Formats: sequence, C-alpha cells, structure tokens
Amino acid sequence: MSSTDAQAFAHSLARTLMVVIVIFRAGDGSLSVVPADEFDGDASQVVREIDPFAR
Repeated sequence: MSSTDAQAFAHSLARTLMVVIVIFRAGDGSLSVVPADEFDGDASQVVREIDPFAR
C-alpha cells in the first residue's frame, strides 16, 4: 500500500471505529494499517499513529 493510500485508509478507519490506528512498515517494506490495540510488532516499524480524539 502506498503512503498516501495508507494514510487515507487510516484516517477513515480511525474516524469510523473511533480508535487509534497505527500505520507500520511490514517486513517486506510495504505499509499496513491496524488498530493500535492489535499491533504487537516492533515499535520502530511504526510510521504514524492516527488518533481520532486528538485536536
């Protein structure tokens, strides 16, 4: 997934589910998106967190 697609998807998912979403780089170099409470990978792979409650 491209960076632009990952960020758009993460923003949409965060606003729909009203949870913090993590964008991370997978082992093959691609970007992926998951809710923060489901991310159990290496914190150094996190590209960005999207918090729907942040102002």
